[in-house]
This record gives sequence, C-alpha cells and structure tokens, in this order.
Amino acid sequence: MIPAAPPSAAANRWADLRPRMLSAAVLLIIGAVEVWLGGWPFLVFIMALVGAMIWELARLSRQDGAKRAYGLALIAALLLFADEGWPNWPSYWLVPIVPLIFLASDLGGPRWLMAKTCALIALAIMTAGHGLFELRQAEGAAAILWVLGVVVVSDVAGYFVGRTLGGPKFWPAVSPKKTWSGTVAGWIGAALLGAAFVYAGYGGAGLIALSPLIAFAGQMGDIAESWLKRRAGVKDSSRLIPGHGGVMDRFDALVGAMLAVMALQFIAPNLISLSGGG
Repeated sequence: MIPAAPPSAAANRWADLRPRMLSAAVLLIIGAVEVWLGGWPFLVFIMALVGAMIWELARLSRQDGAKRAYGLALIAALLLFADEGWPNWPSYWLVPIVPLIFLASDLGGPRWLMAKTCALIALAIMTAGHGLFELRQAEGAAAILWVLGVVVVSDVAGYFVGRTLGGPKFWPAVSPKKTWSGTVAGWIGAALLGAAFVYAGYGGAGLIALSPLIAFAGQMGDIAESWLKRRAGVKDSSRLIPGHGGVMDRFDALVGAMLAVMALQFIAPNLISLSGGG
C-alpha cells in the first residue's frame, strides 16, 4: 500500500479555517440578536460571557480547583447582575471582589505571580463587561456594533493576511504566530470599517482614526492572554468553542478594545458618539 502523502504546509496553514468560520458565524448571529435586543437579554448575554471567561481564568490559575472555578464564575455573573440590574443601588464596589479572590489565592506561595496576573485580568474582564452594558445603554446598538466590528475585522484581516504573507513576528516571545503583516492589516481593516460607519452617518471623521487605535488595544488583549497561556503551559483557555478554543480565546480582544473605549470616554466623554450624523 502506498502511504498517503503528508499534508502540505499550505493545507496545515488553513486546517482550522472551517471550524473557525462556523463558530464565528454562530457567535455573530447570537451576538447581533443580543445587541439588537439590548436591556435584560443583553445583560444576561454579558453575564454568560463574563462567567465563562472567569471560569477559564480560574482553571488557568489553578488547574486542580474545579469547584472553585465554577464558584468564581457564578460569583462574577451575579456581581455583574447586581452592578447592572439594580442601577439605583451604588454597587460599583462589587466589581473588585472577584479579582481580590484571585489575589488571595496562593498568597505568598510559588504561584502568587500567576494569581496576581489573573487578578488583573479578572478586573479587566469584569470592567469590560460593565462597560459593554453601559455603552449599549448610553449610545445604542450602533456603538456596540462598531466595537465588535473593529475587533472582528481586525482579527479576520490579521488572520488571512498574516497567514498568507507571513513575515517578521510582532512579538515572538509572547505570541509566536502573530506577524507584523497581520497586525497592520488589522489596523487598516479597522480604519476602513470606521470609514464605513462615517459614510453611513454614524460618528464623525475622527472615528476613522479611532478605529485602528481600538483595534490595537484589542490586539494587546489577545497578546496578554497569549502570555498567560504560555505561563500556564496550555494552548487554549478551554475547548468550549470549536476552532477557537475557549471564550477567552475568542473575546480577549474585545476586553482590550472595550477598556480602551472606556478610557477614551473618561478622557473625552463626547469623543465616541455614534448616535447618527456625527
């Protein structure tokens, strides 16, 4: 029997494309419906995402704590509900509770550096979840679609251009697969998306320049998670999403992008406005 020829490098390069595309399509449909609905359905959707990411983060920080991981996920989701579900009750102080639980684990032990890192990432996840809901409430669906669009377009452009052109690595010590060609392609794709929103009458011309900045923040979120996974010695944060790995693997860039949006809103409250007509 003649042995089968080994798969070519080109075939290996795109081996995960089909499951990635199918999973992405399902996520986009669910996300679009939730963004359109807003209100309580959108809050429940965010609670599920935040809870799943905290669950994965807990597993990365302490692989032997299954019950602890589920407990932290539930606490994170409920705290987000308390923060957003009762707007008349001052509950912002609840958000740091989950990061503090991470910080208290292995206090002074050999894994405390990992615990401190996970505490910071948990704070970023909780803050980004809060910011997503508040942005939808304040600016409407268009603002959320813009942020999501920037993240998705940047990721897709980076994936195809990076794997097609290759070239120098962006940060090989942390993320060996990310290239400069893919990174820059993500910025260009984000700028084009911003231009499309401006052309449609949402936001002013400054949105074109802001979009690559938000894309870059998303890429930094992706790199931060890559660094964490390398320290934990795992390839994916979990196997919840076929072709993508875990929820953190899919939404780490959204966390970074949302933190950048919140920082820009704090510095210049009227800088990001997509209510229509600039």
